[in-house]
This record gives sequence, structure tokens and C-alpha cells, in this order.
Amino acid sequence: MDKTSENRDHPVLVLVVPCYNEEAVIEKTAGVLAGKLERLASAGAISADSRILFVDDGSKDDTFDILYRLSGQDPVCSVLKLAGNSGHQNAILAGMMTAKDYADIVVTIDADLQQDIEVLDDFIAKYKEGCEVVYGVRNDRNSDGLLKKATATMYYRLMRVMGSSVIPNHADYRLVSSKVLGALAEYSEVNLFLRGLIPTMGFTSDIVYFDVKEREAGTSKYTLRKMMRLAADGITSFSARPLHLIGAAGGLVILWGIIMFIITLVDWIKGRNVPGYTTLLTVILIVGGAILFSLGVIGEYIAKVYMETKRRPLYIIDSVIWHGPSGATDDKGKEQ
Repeated sequence: MDKTSENRDHPVLVLVVPCYNEEAVIEKTAGVLAGKLERLASAGAISADSRILFVDDGSKDDTFDILYRLSGQDPVCSVLKLAGNSGHQNAILAGMMTAKDYADIVVTIDADLQQDIEVLDDFIAKYKEGCEVVYGVRNDRNSDGLLKKATATMYYRLMRVMGSSVIPNHADYRLVSSKVLGALAEYSEVNLFLRGLIPTMGFTSDIVYFDVKEREAGTSKYTLRKMMRLAADGITSFSARPLHLIGAAGGLVILWGIIMFIITLVDWIKGRNVPGYTTLLTVILIVGGAILFSLGVIGEYIAKVYMETKRRPLYIIDSVIWHGPSGATDDKGKEQ
């Protein structure tokens, strides 16, 4: 089934759920989400053709086997299997690009059921009022540990300082319309950061607040290393301000050097014997560290340019199991 027109009164909703090694929770997630879709459809809020699209991002456990079984038991469950682990952002994009031919609206949501699904009613209401994008923003970070809470706060502040339009305390729980999906399909960048990209598109948007729940089962797959990588991508993908700051810092170092040269020259003229070993060593270490740090930041940008020029696919689709009014389809070997 290909979607040909947008229906704001009874939209076809597709829930895109990225999954990576979620065997402990995925069956319960499928049941909870299917129940929510059924209630929304019964209330007339969405079309009965609405679906859940699970995106298996190269899981190494039994996640796909469970999803395959669930898709055979309940036609509301569809499955997109990626050939390998493409990463969280690419898995979300793969799901959205697959769903765009079938859906009026797509909501991306994590598989751990920590994001409150009851606010889907508010998402849909905002869409019917004319919003093309609705961001799910958590009310607070009380469920996080002290370290994660502190680093998250610093991260969003840093993103703002660096010029990014990312929404504070918004992860990837959002609604986007078919119009947004069509526009998003025109983007071809390899360095993908949806949290920063979608707000820059300019579509009418609003925010829905929700409370974060405890994880139903399993453990978070978002390691500290992955979070740091995402933070770096968010800054370098949407702002050249770090490069500008490096230039400004370089100017200050040059000014400092000129001042030190004048002071040293005056001391030499007055015949003062200043050994200055400790001062010289300190200056060398500080300036050397600043140079290496600056080269690292510049290297991040060069690496992104390098990846963009290679034009490799963001993901490779192994198979699609989609249940629609016309039956199930199974497409293999697609790339994007």
C-alpha cells in the first residue's frame, strides 16, 4: 500500500521502534504498543491501518527471531531488518524512510518503554491542530543518575552556545508528518544527527511534555562512548563555531606571546638575569596542548568531510516484513 494523500482527521500512524539487542523487553513492548494503537483506532483518533515498524539494527541476540514471530501472529507488527549495526540515528532514519510511503504521520520511540506512550494522544492532537513536527520533551531528569543528569545539562547548554537548535531534554521521541518525511528524504548527508537536523527544517512544531518511566527489562545499549560520540556529532554537524573559537584562541596566544616578548626585552635592556626555566616549560606545555586540542577539533571536521565525500549508504536493508491492507511484502537488499 502506498500512501497518496494526507489525512489529518484519521491519519495512518506508524510507530518506528529502533531495536538493538532488546530480546528481554521487545515482546512486552510489542504488546503495549499494539494495545495503544488499538485504543487510538477505536477512539477514531487514527486509522485502523496504523502499524508498528520495528527496526532491527543488527541485533546479535534473538531480537529479530522474536520480531519475526510476532509479525506472523499480529499484522499490526511489521519488521525492518538491517544488514548490520548502522547506529541508532541511521536505524531511525531507515524506519522513517520505509514508513513514509504508508504513513500520514510517524512517531519514533525507543523500545524500552521508558517514554510515556499515553502522550501519543497529545502528539496526534497537536498534528490535527496543524503541527508538522511534535517533540516529546521529558519533564525532568529525576530518573537519571547524578553524573548523567549533570552531563546532560552541560551538553544542552554547550549545544546552545555552539549555535545548535537542538531541543533541550528531547531525545528521539517525536512525531513527524508525511510532509516532513518527504523533505527529509531530500537530505543526503552522511553525518546524521536528527535531533539537530529536524528543528532546522522550519516546519510548524510544538512540544509535548512527558514523564520518563523505569526501564521494563534489560539494560540500556547507549554506552558513555556512544553518548559522547553523539554529542560530538551534534556540535560538529551543525556549527562551525568551534573553528571560530580556535581562531580566537590563537589570536589570544599570539597577543600573550607579544606581551611576554616585550616584558623579556625590557628585562634584557635593564640587565636583569631571569632564568625562566619553569615559566618557559609551562608556556610550552600549555601552547603545545592547545595546538594538539585545536588539531583534534579540526580533525573532526576533516573526518566529516571525508565521510561525506565517500557517499557510502547510511544503512543497508536486509528485508522488510510489512502487513498492509493488500497483504504482506518482503523486500530485500535495499540501500539508502
